[in-house]
Amino acid sequence: MGDRDRLLEIVDAFGAGRVVIYGDLVLDRFVLGTPKRVSREAPVIILSHEGERDVPGGGANALANLAALDVLTVPVGAVGDDVHGRALVGVLTDSGIDTSGIVTVPGFRTPTKVRILGGGPSSLKHQIARYDIEDRLPADGAWRDRLTERLTEAREGLGAVAVSDYGYGTVQPDLLERAFGGAPPPPWICGDSRHRIDTLGAIHAATPNLQELEESVGRPLSSDDDVVAAAARLRAALGARFVLATRGNRGMTLVEEGAEPRHLPVFGTDQVADVTGAGDTVLAVLTAALAVGASPLEAARLANYGGGVVVMKLGTATVNRDELRAAIRQDLGGGTG
Repeated sequence: MGDRDRLLEIVDAFGAGRVVIYGDLVLDRFVLGTPKRVSREAPVIILSHEGERDVPGGGANALANLAALDVLTVPVGAVGDDVHGRALVGVLTDSGIDTSGIVTVPGFRTPTKVRILGGGPSSLKHQIARYDIEDRLPADGAWRDRLTERLTEAREGLGAVAVSDYGYGTVQPDLLERAFGGAPPPPWICGDSRHRIDTLGAIHAATPNLQELEESVGRPLSSDDDVVAAAARLRAALGARFVLATRGNRGMTLVEEGAEPRHLPVFGTDQVADVTGAGDTVLAVLTAALAVGASPLEAARLANYGGGVVVMKLGTATVNRDELRAAIRQDLGGGTG
């Protein structure tokens, strides 16, 4: 079987996969407007409000990507008892996602990123400003036990776990250990963490971007060899099977235990439309592939295709199986149908 046929076979199998996504759930809200005039109060443009669009962000974006890939997905995370938490759960529910594993924490403000976009009626909207609503879960509370219960309940028949840590307190290494430390462990635990990738604990795979990898070693990484050395060091520190470093327009670098490093060139074009949420897509595609028996290299190649597709879309976006199939055929031959 050729590379193309093998990768297409893995994508076809996604519907049989079962993945738990454990992480920080974020609401991405896009406020759209048309420029009206310059304000007399300040040198700013006044927008005529057109509407708003809510989409899953952060770990919820990885969840939405898994759902778009037709993977049976169990989300485990927390939202606040606020309007943004209700909006996020509503968006996920409307997408057909089971939200029973999401815990509501009183007094917690659901992390929300509000982007204000302006442009003419027939032109692309461009981001003018953004503000974030950020909070961190309390160190202790009933929410910890409830999340541990959700994680433990989801163990049966599990193909993989995706951990999405945005620093809002949901992801706790001790909760992962309590839920998955016993036998049998999940076949794969894949982690993506903002600013603390080296503290996630016993995970099998990590997907740092270049900045996060540089933070883990405390220095800039200017060459392929630098990236390989840093990824190898991180892999050893985590005791992981592999590290997949995402490097923007320089593609990805896979450092796997017992194998030669592999550099994957960026798929498509390096002139991207929007990188918002691309790391979430990479985590989702990688975990989905591993959950149905892909090798680390096969999973990395599919994640590379997924990232290449999603950065050509505006805003927080997802990739589906048809788009992955088209990318594989475009890159490896066989047309785009």
